[in-house]
Amino acid sequence: MNTSTPFRVLVCGTNFGRFYAEAVHRRPGYELAGILSRGSAASRAYAERLGVPHYTDADDLPAGIDAACVAVSSSISGGQGTDLARALMDRGIHVLQEHPVHLTELTDNLRHARRRGVRYRLNTHYPHVAPVRGFIDAARRLVARQRPLFVDAATPVHLMHPLVDILGRAMGTLRPWRFADPAPLPAGTGPQPFRSLHGVFAGVPLTLRVQHQLDPSDRDNHALHWHRVSIGTEGGVLTLADTHGPVLWSPRLHIGRDADRRFVLDGPGTGRLGLATTSVVGNTGTFRTVFSDLWPEAIGDALDGLREAVAQGGDALRTGQYDLAVCRVWTDLAARLGPPEIVRPATPRPLAVSDVVPAPEQTRADTDRPRADRPRVGARPGGGHPGAETPPAPADTSPYSPSAEFFDLVAAEHTATGSAPAIAALLADADLSTGPVVDIGAGTGLVTEAVARARPDAEILACEPAVGMRAVLTSRVFSDPDLRSRVTVTADAAPDLDLPDRVGVVLLCGVLGHLDADERARLWRLVRRRLAPGGLVVVELMQFEEPSTLPETRLATATAGRHRYEWSFAGAPDETEDGVMRLHSTWRVYRDDATEAERVVRDSYRWAPFGLKDVVAESGMTARALPTRPGAPPLAVLTRTPDAADTASGPAPPKARTAPDGPGTPSAATPFASASIRTSTSTSTSTEG
Repeated sequence: MNTSTPFRVLVCGTNFGRFYAEAVHRRPGYELAGILSRGSAASRAYAERLGVPHYTDADDLPAGIDAACVAVSSSISGGQGTDLARALMDRGIHVLQEHPVHLTELTDNLRHARRRGVRYRLNTHYPHVAPVRGFIDAARRLVARQRPLFVDAATPVHLMHPLVDILGRAMGTLRPWRFADPAPLPAGTGPQPFRSLHGVFAGVPLTLRVQHQLDPSDRDNHALHWHRVSIGTEGGVLTLADTHGPVLWSPRLHIGRDADRRFVLDGPGTGRLGLATTSVVGNTGTFRTVFSDLWPEAIGDALDGLREAVAQGGDALRTGQYDLAVCRVWTDLAARLGPPEIVRPATPRPLAVSDVVPAPEQTRADTDRPRADRPRVGARPGGGHPGAETPPAPADTSPYSPSAEFFDLVAAEHTATGSAPAIAALLADADLSTGPVVDIGAGTGLVTEAVARARPDAEILACEPAVGMRAVLTSRVFSDPDLRSRVTVTADAAPDLDLPDRVGVVLLCGVLGHLDADERARLWRLVRRRLAPGGLVVVELMQFEEPSTLPETRLATATAGRHRYEWSFAGAPDETEDGVMRLHSTWRVYRDDATEAERVVRDSYRWAPFGLKDVVAESGMTARALPTRPGAPPLAVLTRTPDAADTASGPAPPKARTAPDGPGTPSAATPFASASIRTSTSTSTSTEG
């Protein structure tokens, strides 16, 4: 798609239209041509704030407007949106109209577009929201591998039209479909928020539950929940937990039996018992990030679709057949359900998770208990063995938190001689007036501190989700008055970061490989959107680009007081996920000259290997190598490509900022950097931090 000439877009309406205006305003290759509304003072002030013209009549529009986003209610919702859409098409303007639109109006609009030689698209919006897109992509891969056995879906009635579109995209087709009437309600049971019906969708059994209640004056605010969808196959169930995420994957539970019909829990053929019972794909943000990021991004995706349709040309009615089919399915379901119950409930009081699931009582980690009462794996009552492995602490099972206490024992020297000098030299002459330096996955703050020392004028945002690592980071910042005045510490995890509107530099050391493809894509979209012109992104690369087997190797030894600390590292391709590794870090603590460890602490992480070419492809940015000392993990510097469309996606690097050379340190050809991987969103033997 050629973005050399801006696509000039008019936005009609300033209620939901504000999200359209924001999408146009921030999306590369688009230009906001103005606001069209009925002329309220608020609408005029909004246009003035955006620095664009305000119009109250389509007849007053100037020439040169390519497309219009009609975020004004259609006649099915009591508005004039469809009339406005046709008036704009009469002026040769392509139209993207917000749902819902009656089937008859949609058909007439597509015919009108054909007559006027323009393109018309109906935007159901929610299939473009990033978590839903991720669910759709995963569902298409799932149904390509295994035959779907069922679809289970739930939605509030006013979002039923987008739900049909989500299901159609996820299944790859709508046909064949047929539905039975809703199950009758038992008499005398009182108000029933949900109605249920069964049928077939894309040839697969469907169960649909609809919150059949509506506040006509305030539809969105009284939905009990938003879209929820599960697609099941013999291999497992893929679930969209909510319109705004996350996506869940639950493998099918199946346990082999021996000749005596007993479960076989060990030995050959039991590898799949190591699968996570449910894996969470992606993270959830806040309602604020839904409005500030997810919705404008989704509208930008829909705008790209309209622009591509304009570039391709063709018959609007012919290319609109899928939209018409979605509308027919929605119409069939609405007719069977009948008019919704009209409700006007009071303002609800949303609860925080802490209201429902209080935080666990803060207790000392098992690793810190006195030896007499420390539980040991395999220990018999009244006895034990000194080399027993310490169970993870129940209060904080985040990746890196089990071993956070050891991190700086080896990372400090490695950082001081590897990544820190290279990054400090790069930033010595960088323009940091455009926004803060953002250290994503800042760990214990070693690089954060080095940047602060190199640039006394820099404001720094240090993001670290792992509680144990963040505790050290916060202590480092609070113990230094200079750092305390300039460094802000957050618990944000990539890709769901709360960033300022503009950032000058982004540091990604040991982060990208912990993210899946969808998370990397979201992170790169966020970085490109917030990175100031001329801004820099530093990515730490690993020394291997494909899954490899890394035999356990002792990489470092350190002493403190009467304790000796030994660090070993290992890795192997993941047995359940192609292109992914499991990396294992082990710390053994010995007292004096003992030969048996007093404590053994293990961490394990998921890691997707990648190389510079992957970073370039996924980020959509230009890259160059940043010199580092021999044996140190390589670094890359990325800059935005001028006028690049915001469409790239991408993986990323491990946080290899630890491990000084010591006994057992591999050569430069060995993936040494993997030994020190840090995280920003990973899975591990414990839960996400």
